[in-house]
Amino acid sequence: MKIKEILTVLEQMAPLAYAEDFDNVGLLVGNPDVPATGVLVCHDALESVIEEAIVKDCNLIVCFHPILFSGLKKIIGQNYVARAIAKAIRNDIAIYAVHTALDNHPEGVNKIFCDALGLKNAKILIPKQQYIRKLVTYTIAENVLKVREALFEAGAGQIGNYENCSFTSTGTSTYKGGENSNPVIGNRLELIEAQEIKIEVTFEKHLESKILKALFTNHIYEEVAYEVYDLKNTHQNIGLGMLAEFEAPMTEIDFLRLVKDKMGAEGIRHSVLRDTKIQKVAVLGGSGSYAIKNAILAGADAFLTADLKYHQFYEAENSLLLADIGHFESERYTKNYIVDFLRKKILNFAIILSEENTNPVKYL
Repeated sequence: MKIKEILTVLEQMAPLAYAEDFDNVGLLVGNPDVPATGVLVCHDALESVIEEAIVKDCNLIVCFHPILFSGLKKIIGQNYVARAIAKAIRNDIAIYAVHTALDNHPEGVNKIFCDALGLKNAKILIPKQQYIRKLVTYTIAENVLKVREALFEAGAGQIGNYENCSFTSTGTSTYKGGENSNPVIGNRLELIEAQEIKIEVTFEKHLESKILKALFTNHIYEEVAYEVYDLKNTHQNIGLGMLAEFEAPMTEIDFLRLVKDKMGAEGIRHSVLRDTKIQKVAVLGGSGSYAIKNAILAGADAFLTADLKYHQFYEAENSLLLADIGHFESERYTKNYIVDFLRKKILNFAIILSEENTNPVKYL
C-alpha cells in the first residue's frame, strides 16, 4: 500500500475542502508514491514524535495541528518547527495534517467533544458559508433520468437529511450547429428548436470535478450546456463549533466538575457563576473566542472553548457561563478518533496512536 492510498482514506474522513482558508492542511512533507510502512497518529508532529515514528517504523505521521503553518524561508534547526521538518525529511517520513478540515466536519472535533461530555442532539454552531454550489444543465426528456441519476451518484442533490434533491422544468431551446458539429436532433447548419428539460441540483464545492465528469459522461449531447453558481446559503451540516444539550439540567459547579473530569482538564478558567442550571451547551475545540456571541445568540447556558483572554470573559455579559478548559484538553480525543477511523477502513495494517504528550502547557 502506498502512502497516497492512505491519504485518500483521510480525505474521506475529513475532506480538505472543509478546511478554513487560513489553514495549512493535507500532505505537508513527503512523497505520496512510496510504500507505507505504518501510520503514527498524533496531536502535534514535534521532533519527539518524529523519533517515535522512526522507532515504530512508521513513515507516515497523521497530525491534528499542522507543524508547518506559516512559511519557512530556511530549515537550519532554528526552531522546533524546522527541527521536526528536517528530521522527517532526513528519515523519509511523510507528515499529513487535518486540523480545520476535521474541525468543520459534522462527526469531527466538536462532535467528539460533545460525545465525551455525554451531550445529545448536537448541531453546528457556525454553519460554513460560500460552500454550496448549484449546477444547471439542459437535455432532452429521453436523457433526463440517466443524467440525474449520475449526478446523484456523484454526490449532488444532498440537502440536510435529504438526498436525490433536484428540480426540473420544461422549455424550448434553440441552437445551430457548425460545419464540424454532430447534433443529436436535426442537422448541422440548421436552426433547431427543441423541447428540453432543465435540471437543477446543488452540491458541495469539493465535489465539482466529480459531478462535472458524471455530467459529461452521461449527457447525450456533443456539447453540454451547463452553468455552475456559487450560493450564499449556509451549509447546515458543516461548520465550526456545536450546540448540544444534556438530558437533564445540572448546577454550574456540577457541570464544571464533569467537564474537568471528562476532558482531563488540569484547571478551568471561567466567568462569574450565575446560579443557574446548565443544560444547553455550546462547544468549540481549540481557540474559540470569536464564537462567544454565536453561543449567546444560540441560547446556550454555557460555552466551552480555549485560549480566552482576560477581557473576553466580560463578553459573557451575564448571559451564559464562559469556560476556558485548555486548548489541548478541548481537542484531546481527536487523535483517538483518527486512529479508530483508519483502523476500520484499513485492515491488517499498523495504525498506531502516539504515546507522546505534546501539550505545551503545564500546571503547577
